[in-house]
Parts: sequence; structure tokens; C-alpha cells
Amino acid sequence: MADNAEGPEPSPGVDPAPRLDDQLEQIGEQLRELAVAKDRLQGLLDAVLTISREMDLPTVLHRIVTTAMDLVGARYGALGVLDDSGEQLGQFITAGLSESERGDLSGIEFPRGRGVLGHLIHHPEPLRVDEIGSHPASVGFPPGHPQMRTLLGVAISVRATIYGDLYLSERRDGRPFDRDDEDIVVALAGAAGIAIENVRLFEQVRDGAEHFQRLLLPTLPDLSPLTAAAVYRPALTPAHLGGDWYDALWLPDDACAVVIGDVVGHDMRAAAAMAQTRSMLRALLFDRFTPPSSVLTQLDRTLHAITDLPVTTACLARMEPAKEGWKLHWSTAGHLPPLIITPDRHTEYLDAEPGLPLAVDTEQDRPDHTHSVPAGTTVLFFTDGLVEHPEYPIDRGLAVLAELAADHAHLPLEDFVCFLADHRPSDGHDDMALLALRTPSD
Repeated sequence: MADNAEGPEPSPGVDPAPRLDDQLEQIGEQLRELAVAKDRLQGLLDAVLTISREMDLPTVLHRIVTTAMDLVGARYGALGVLDDSGEQLGQFITAGLSESERGDLSGIEFPRGRGVLGHLIHHPEPLRVDEIGSHPASVGFPPGHPQMRTLLGVAISVRATIYGDLYLSERRDGRPFDRDDEDIVVALAGAAGIAIENVRLFEQVRDGAEHFQRLLLPTLPDLSPLTAAAVYRPALTPAHLGGDWYDALWLPDDACAVVIGDVVGHDMRAAAAMAQTRSMLRALLFDRFTPPSSVLTQLDRTLHAITDLPVTTACLARMEPAKEGWKLHWSTAGHLPPLIITPDRHTEYLDAEPGLPLAVDTEQDRPDHTHSVPAGTTVLFFTDGLVEHPEYPIDRGLAVLAELAADHAHLPLEDFVCFLADHRPSDGHDDMALLALRTPSD
């Protein structure tokens, strides 16, 4: 007998269409669930990458909260950071509150970890609550607190030690948090712990590098009757050591010497070269009462002979008494010009032949320049880290700096340089040094 190639006949009276529709519907539902799971995993990956790029701890903590809210569709979120005792919260970062809700909570101290929040501190397993008020540890909400019914809580650990707890409340679709929500927030919490530890390590390295850099820079002496102030700011990149420096000293021939410089590079070699250059320049300044150009020339030749100096820019100036006020006598080695701010807030960059940087050609002549400086005038010396921005030409940064300097020249000199550093036209990718010298008023 031949095989029946057409297969079994359907049972009499049974319509296969409904069964096929059910199967197609099941397949469609499974595909939708897979798509949702894929989107969630992609969202988690994007969130981890975003958090890991942050280098500022407050920003990282806030980003963790908002990212968790986005992943599970929560209306409210918070991250409680444990204090040193590990028994209560020392910091509480919130997100999702409206302005009116924040206003209703004004004057109320942030939670320290009582009630359900405290339960998670002492029992750091993931916690899902469908009705907060019914939980045995619930102690209610303070006056003005928005109504919250559901809660998802997950602990964040850093090096196997509980750092804090992530709290989420009220899914926007009105449903309670489910196991999928818990799983993805637990995964986020693991990545968050690593991100927090990375930022803390970064801050330790950055602080150590900054401390080392500052040890290489001088404390300005009393330069009376002139007033001087200086500030150094490291770059915002990890473990950044720079070659920016400043110095000022009163010379035996009744002139005040000021120098600002920048060694090319952002590493230990640049910092060491900066220290060598500054020390050598100080010795030459005391030994030679010659024009700044001659001092820079001798510095270049000496360093070339005894060191392997990276390319360095510098501006060396002498503030000298004159019959009427003061005279600035300066020479530059490829450095940005000083900025003059007069008492009437007129600004002028002392643009002149800049000369070659140090460690380029020791035989090239270096020009000298002079400019009268009226009483009460501020002269600002600075490195390019103050004005350079990768998205703008440097002329724009210089123009913004001149405007800022004019608007705030009335400030005490210490406040003046700090303001300029805080509101710099640059993006902070490079370290910066500023030194301002102010002549006495009549």
C-alpha cells in the first residue's frame, strides 16, 4: 500500500482555525515579551555605560536614581547613603518630586532610616512592598509627604560593604513592582557599586595629584606696596599632573618679578620639568638684573645644556617703579599676553612679538616690551588652560576673559582670581594658573 503523502485527515467536525489562532497569539505574546526584555536589557546596558562615564560623585548618585526610575517606570526614586556608623542614612538623594511636592516637604529633615527604609538597612535583601502602610516596619509618612503605596528597595554595595539603598515607588502604570523590576534594579545596583567605587578612587588619585602639584608651587611673598594673588586649578581629567606654574618675588634692584609658564605635557615629567624651570629661573633672576629677554635666553641655554626640557611657554615680567606710577617690562617665550585692567575697567591685551617657546631654538633673539601701568591697575598673567575650549577659537575665550575681568576688577585680588578660575571660558580639559598683580592706588 502506498504512503499517504497528504498526512492525516482532520477529525470530522473540528475546525483547526481557532487552535491555530491561539498558537499564533501565544507566539505573538512571546515575541512581545522578548522585545520588552530586549529593550530592558539594552536600557540597562546604556544606563551602565552612562553611569560609568561620570567622574563626579553627586552626579553619579543622582544618575543612579533617575536611571533606575526609567528602567522600571517609577514615578519616585531615592538613594539613601549610609553614614559612617552604617546604622542610619547620612545623605538622601531624591528624584521625581514636583516643585509643589518639594515645597510641601520644605523644613522637614530628610529620612534617617526609620520604618520600611530602616528595614532595608538592617535586612539588605531586595524588598518589594505592595502596600507600604501594611508593612510591619511602617511608621507612616511625615506631614506633606506625597502618597506612596508601593516600594521596591535594593541595597548598593561597594567592595562587599553596604554603601546605601536604592528606593523606588509608584510605577506609572499603577501596577505593583514585579520580579522583573527587581531583577533589573538588582543588576543596576551591582553596576552602580562599581561606578561609585571608580569615582571614589578617581577622587583619591585626583586629590593626590593636585596636592603634589601644589607642593611644587610657591606661596606668594609679601610684595608691598604691590598686591598679588594667584590660583592654580588642575584639569578635570583623572590623575592629571600639569606643567603650569607661576611665581613672584621682590628683586634686590627694587623691581617685582612675575612669571607664568606652561610646560607641554600632562604627566610626572611635565611636573618635574616645571619644578626645575621655576627653580632655575629664580636663581637667574637674583643673579642677573638684566632685561627679561636676557634672563629667558640664559634660562633656555642653561636648561638645554643640563636637562631634557620639554617645550615650554613662559612670560617673564618686571614691575618697576616709574616717575608716574609703574612700568611693566616683559618678554614672552611663546606665551599668551598679559591682560591689563585699568581702574575705569578698560581692558587691553599687551599683544607684542611673543618670541619662541623655550626648548625650540636657543640662538634666536627674544624681544623686550614695556608698558606704563597707572595706579590701581590690575595686570593678569595666565596660562591657556583658562581660555582654551575645543569648540571655540581661542580669540573667543580671550574676549570672554577680558569681559569677566572688567566686570569683576573691583573685587579684592584673591576673590578676583578665584572668580575667573571658577567662571573660566575654557572647558577645564587642561590645568590652569593665574597670577594677578595690582599697583597701589593714589
